[in-house]
Amino acid sequence: MQTLLNNRYRVIRTLGSGGFGETFLAEDTQMPSNRRCVIKQLRPIQNNPQIYQLVQERFQREAAILEDLGGISNQIPTLYAYFQSDGQFYLVQEWIEGDTLTAKVHEQGLLSESAVREILIHLLPVLEQVHNHRIVHRDIKPDNIILRHRDHKAVLIDFGAVRESMGTVMNSQGLPTSSIVIGTPGYMPSEQAVGRPVYSSDLYSLGITAIYLLTGKQPHELETDSRSGEIIWHRHALSISPTLAGVIDRAIAYHPRDRFATAREMFDALQFRSVAPTVPYNQPPVAPTVPYNQPPVAPTTPYNQPPVASVQPHATQQNTVAVSPGSSSQPTNQTSGRKGILLGSLIAGGLIATSVVIGFALNRPNQSVVQSNVSSESTPTPNEQSSTSSESTPTPKGPQDTPSPTQSPIFSTFEPEDNAPVRSQLPSATQSPQTPSSTEPQIDRPSPEEAVQNYYATINQGQYQAGWNQLSPSYQNNRRLHPNGYLSYIDWWGGKVQSVDVEQVNLVEANTELATVDAQFKYVMKTGKVVPGSVRFFLLWDAQNNRWVISDTK
Repeated sequence: MQTLLNNRYRVIRTLGSGGFGETFLAEDTQMPSNRRCVIKQLRPIQNNPQIYQLVQERFQREAAILEDLGGISNQIPTLYAYFQSDGQFYLVQEWIEGDTLTAKVHEQGLLSESAVREILIHLLPVLEQVHNHRIVHRDIKPDNIILRHRDHKAVLIDFGAVRESMGTVMNSQGLPTSSIVIGTPGYMPSEQAVGRPVYSSDLYSLGITAIYLLTGKQPHELETDSRSGEIIWHRHALSISPTLAGVIDRAIAYHPRDRFATAREMFDALQFRSVAPTVPYNQPPVAPTVPYNQPPVAPTTPYNQPPVASVQPHATQQNTVAVSPGSSSQPTNQTSGRKGILLGSLIAGGLIATSVVIGFALNRPNQSVVQSNVSSESTPTPNEQSSTSSESTPTPKGPQDTPSPTQSPIFSTFEPEDNAPVRSQLPSATQSPQTPSSTEPQIDRPSPEEAVQNYYATINQGQYQAGWNQLSPSYQNNRRLHPNGYLSYIDWWGGKVQSVDVEQVNLVEANTELATVDAQFKYVMKTGKVVPGSVRFFLLWDAQNNRWVISDTK
């Protein structure tokens, strides 16, 4: 190789080489300091004059973009110059003294959670600026992130657009097209692998990079759920907080619409219950106490079933943060009021139940009506016994970190604080459930009971993203139940519950579109306590995915 490139740059050593050319460390002989720089030599993959002209035009355009990007952030290398020589194209960029994240892991081992969080917080503002320029990096990975020695900031290098220009060819119709897909297998998501990258593709790559830093596992060393396509990685990073794990889970979701829509959203999610970042986001940081309004995560295919209208809870219901209400007892002077509420509930329940029975009788004259009204002659369920006894003796609430036996934080939710009795129009667990008949042909589908059991099995396996995706969009977006969206969900399941022991699942009623299921279980908390619970599930049939989804709970 000639001593000087472009009669100016003296090559010191080769930094790397690949299918597109080579990268050199050089010094600028026309600068008084002989400052060091990185020179990337790029060559077109086709030796065709017509293609060369197209590549030249695209190279100039992409170089101008790199110049703009280097000017908006000091965490993107500055473009010093670009030139052409002997049919090849050259970029001259700022030399970043530091170590790639790959080298960092090789030298010192796995990075701590705080170190990974700091890297993400440093990079996400840079990515937002890049995306605001309508640029997708397309090759984020540990080799393309350098921790700069002088200030320990993460610097993003090696944008993929220029390399894509080098891959320009003519297709069978004689039109120019790119013959290559930019990205690294394992670090790029499925839509990028077929040549359709979006902004969240970069967030996916950043999430996979974070997993590598925390576990030391390359993407091909991690298992993938064959049903959902989600990456199974939690078992390799057991000490990671639920908040960071949840942020990474959402970033690496298989479908783009299930990920963070923007780098800003991911940045805000990292601030959830964490200290202020060490670097500002070019805006005042979001206070940890302000709810993060995360958009709902849609299921993997459009969910076209209309949501079931849910019954509004009693006015005393708590916001669904994943802790129990504070320990307290109801004052004795409220006993008469509680009796009035109980009596009113029983009367209203009886009227509703009578209407239900009459409705079934009118609509199905050829079938005998099963009496579903549970009155005071029936044996009360555990919840009814608890509610009845609470008229004279208030039920004490559990400690701050665990729910009381009558509370059901199924999705960080709780029953009303006054332990209102179970609605009397619903059959007790000892009665045979009434299942409306249907004239439509039955298809091979899981039963509603199996759907509930599978839901808890998913939770016990730590697959919180898969569990979250079994909720209907309206239920995910219920801010009363999930004030911080998915983060509230994993804060409960990943942060406080060790496992769920399902004791009984009973079908209450079902047809081809709707089902109601009662579940009784025990929470094994991470504090070691075992807490009983019960939940009524309202399910909707998702025909496109051949599954039941949870639309509401009580």
